[in-house]
Amino acid sequence: MMVEKTPKLDLFTYGALILGIIAVGFPILYAIIAATLSLEEVSRVPMSMIPGDQLFNNLHQAWTQGDLGTQLYNSFIMASGITLGKIIVSLFGAFSIVYFDYRLRSVAFAAVFCTLMLPVEVRILPTYEMAANLFGPLQGIWDALGLNSIVSWFAGHDIEVNLDFSLLDSYAGLILPLTASATCTFLFRQFFLTIPEELCEAAKMDGASPMTFFWRILLPLSKTNIAALVVIEFVYGWNQYLWPLLITTDPKMTTAVIGLKSLLPSPEDPPDWHIAMAGALIVMLPPVLVVIFMQRWFVKGLVEREK
Repeated sequence: MMVEKTPKLDLFTYGALILGIIAVGFPILYAIIAATLSLEEVSRVPMSMIPGDQLFNNLHQAWTQGDLGTQLYNSFIMASGITLGKIIVSLFGAFSIVYFDYRLRSVAFAAVFCTLMLPVEVRILPTYEMAANLFGPLQGIWDALGLNSIVSWFAGHDIEVNLDFSLLDSYAGLILPLTASATCTFLFRQFFLTIPEELCEAAKMDGASPMTFFWRILLPLSKTNIAALVVIEFVYGWNQYLWPLLITTDPKMTTAVIGLKSLLPSPEDPPDWHIAMAGALIVMLPPVLVVIFMQRWFVKGLVEREK
């Protein structure tokens, strides 16, 4: 096979790649440099692109002023819970769709797949209403059937039952509404379809139950896919903004991404953009570390298929 040399195309490709790197990397470089400067230096126009010596002072001030310790803890719990929930639900969902023969199986998968077109922003109002009162639909059924009067008759006096259980300002409220993932379910389903049927038949002949087949065969084969999805879903959960903004009113439950707004200078305050940039670096660090430490598994999960 001949490999044609195309120097002009190579030059154009590398030029476009360099421009893309500059476009993506310059804001990060700008934030890093701004976080090392003092108030006087960061207020100059144009701002100096030479790093200063105030990085640790700015990081400490951002940490204390923004209460980032509590917020980072909340974000870590939320991102980890969403990641774990999405992978568990998607694994069992894909396992059910691929290996169990039941009515409307294709319809169930189509319904799951269609939710790819419904992001959180589209279903945010009914999701919030459900989180505000988890038993709200049951309350409507209870009232429609007039069960309050039956309970009052048995008790001998008027009793009004209110089924009220709120997930607002709780880790469960931050995590549970975001655990279902059509994308992860689809990816696991496609991977399970590539596994030879002989493995399933051999497991049946050895007397293995469905869950034994899942734990001892499917799960080990899926480890690279799981590792790739851990990176994607952790970053997804960490960067959530709209849902935590709606569901949390208690400052102790605020996530780091939401808490960054407290570091932004108002028109009446000094332009402490160096403190805001330092806070942004702190908030950006955990997902960056996850990507760096799991990069090998992430790439392997995207490009390889273990059998």
